[in-house]
Amino acid sequence: MEQCIKGDKTAYRLLYERYARAMYNTAYRITNNTADAEDILQEAFIDAFQQITSFRQQSTFGAWLKQIVVFKSVSLIKKRRLMLVDIEPVNLEMPEEEELDEETVAMNVNAIKTALQSLPDGYRAVLTLYLLEGYDQEEIANIMQVAPSTVRTQYIRGKQKLVGLLQKRENV
Repeated sequence: MEQCIKGDKTAYRLLYERYARAMYNTAYRITNNTADAEDILQEAFIDAFQQITSFRQQSTFGAWLKQIVVFKSVSLIKKRRLMLVDIEPVNLEMPEEEELDEETVAMNVNAIKTALQSLPDGYRAVLTLYLLEGYDQEEIANIMQVAPSTVRTQYIRGKQKLVGLLQKRENV
């Protein structure tokens, strides 16, 4: 970090190499589009490097950069105007969670990734931020600039839609 602040190009390259893949994956999981994820990755690094002197080191550089990537990804989805759109009415009651054995879960990882990618932007964004990125629902509400109840509704509906997609694939 200190070398970057001094303008060392090698230090910039090392930071990029260290964080690029993880940041790309985060952007891709939210946007579900390789070109968008690549653009967000580049824009996030440009912003981070331009603002590097304002980085207060209250968190890691990776956490700071990830926050930039998440905000840019969510902003892009909002621009698409597809955010938080219901496809069909869904029962909001939380079903009882079933326990799965580890072998079943391991075999279905690819099916889950594929099903997650096929969800509408709003559902995919909320599920990705909550399940994969570890944000809580209040943080997601702040990131997406919506009410916490909207995030909870999108989470429940997205999870139900995801389970439905997985059950359809299982029956095929």
